[in-house]
Amino acid sequence: MRKITLFLAAMVLAIGVNAQSTKWNFDNSHSSVAFTVSHMVVSDVEGSFKKFNGNVTSDKADFTDAKIDFTIDVASINTDNVDRDNHLKSDDFFNAEKFPTITFVSKSFTKLKDNKYKLVGNMTMRGVTRSVTLEVTYGGTVTDPYKNTRAGFKITGKINRKDFGVNWSKAMETGGLVVGDDVEFTVRVEIVKAK
Repeated sequence: MRKITLFLAAMVLAIGVNAQSTKWNFDNSHSSVAFTVSHMVVSDVEGSFKKFNGNVTSDKADFTDAKIDFTIDVASINTDNVDRDNHLKSDDFFNAEKFPTITFVSKSFTKLKDNKYKLVGNMTMRGVTRSVTLEVTYGGTVTDPYKNTRAGFKITGKINRKDFGVNWSKAMETGGLVVGDDVEFTVRVEIVKAK
């Protein structure tokens, strides 16, 4: 009886381990990280990060058990203006030399309705970690011509950059700031189930 009990316990443990072992990798060639911030009140400046990576661990078909981590290479920032990009990498903004990455680690991924989800996690930027809540649209899951299982998500959110110590700006004579405080971002992610 003892042997049977030990065998069953081992099986339950093995099932529990396997239940958390499905990994999904980012397909960077079909993913993007973009942001928008106001400039002199009257317009917006758009940019992106060209280098990033992450993965998702989930076994449920609807991803409600998903664990997500994401890392952005700050030095890969691109606003189509070299001088502006260098300024953004400086200590006035990101200080890419001292803080080379922006990271996100999920705490929960909750289905709201249909293909809409709420993603909550810790974002760390410039050495400051804060909890953020993001909106997610799940695009679905498919099998590609090469028998890979793929899923797609669109993640949107807004943060106040000053909450993360990114404080530089200048006041204009007419009122308002050269660079706005709120940064809106859109992350489009395509993930591939690891074999």
